[in-house]
Amino acid sequence: MISKPYLLFLGDAKDDLAIKTAAGINYWRPDWCIGQMSFPNAKSSLGIREMNVKEAVANGAKTFVIGVVNAGGVMPDEWQSVIVEAISAGMDIASGMHSRLSSFSEIAKASKQNNIKLHDLRFSEKQFQTGKGIKRKGKRLLTVGTDCSVGKKYTALAIERAMRTSQMDVTFKATGQTGILIAENGIAIDAIVSDFISGAVEWLSPDNIDDHWDIIEGQGSLFHPSFAGVSLGLLHGSQPDAFIVCHEPNRANMRGVDAPLPSIQEVIDQTIQNGKLTNKKIQCIGIALNTSNCKSKADEYKLEISKKYNLPCLDPIQDSLDPFIEIIKSI
Repeated sequence: MISKPYLLFLGDAKDDLAIKTAAGINYWRPDWCIGQMSFPNAKSSLGIREMNVKEAVANGAKTFVIGVVNAGGVMPDEWQSVIVEAISAGMDIASGMHSRLSSFSEIAKASKQNNIKLHDLRFSEKQFQTGKGIKRKGKRLLTVGTDCSVGKKYTALAIERAMRTSQMDVTFKATGQTGILIAENGIAIDAIVSDFISGAVEWLSPDNIDDHWDIIEGQGSLFHPSFAGVSLGLLHGSQPDAFIVCHEPNRANMRGVDAPLPSIQEVIDQTIQNGKLTNKKIQCIGIALNTSNCKSKADEYKLEISKKYNLPCLDPIQDSLDPFIEIIKSI
């Protein structure tokens, strides 16, 4: 368990995508977030109270959360000095970076001297087995995407919330560092050795009672040249009975690579084709539309897509998810 409340570190964030981790925590768990800390040249903000380390500790902050990412996932010197300051002030540190906090000598030294916990969210001490593909009891839903960063985590959390409201037995299963901070458990699946990805997801979503649902946070896209391997292992290991396609309608190219975005139909077909390896009954139950960048045409897009694919198309943050929930109840 990570001590709360959090001070969310935004550093020199270049844009809103750079603070995706901090934004996710603040959106889903605002009561856990006491404030943000950013450098003067930061170009993005959460809109919550700005605090320095001293002010945050005085207001009760327990953990300094690195809520920003940068190109290459490197640890700039100016970040290290702030982290050491937070440690010296008595805060634990939580990081989703690809390098362990303890691999930086000054941070390791300060944490030892001050008896401070370093939470490396991408690293698991558990040894996973390879996936076996044996059908498990209980039911599972996976969010998949036409691209990365289209709303798979938000969709999964919104569905879990709606199912709880409907008095259903449901658990959100986090597979990334932001989801882990929100759920307080899970696996950063992109940090698992490739042979063990499906086995790790089988462990994350084990046998359960027949009417229990695990809502599994998707990662990447089966069509993304960089992340398709993670997405496929996650699909095989989760053995989903149902999946929802997450899509941003005005995006033309994959993020970070020179590749066109696949169609929703291509994602549905490929997910079913690959998913049948571990669950013959896999089915698509809807499309989750990220309308954050197309507010004026949101209703038009949703109606058009719903008619085209004969599936409910909803914005999981703006709309009632009852159409999704009714289909889930029928499975």
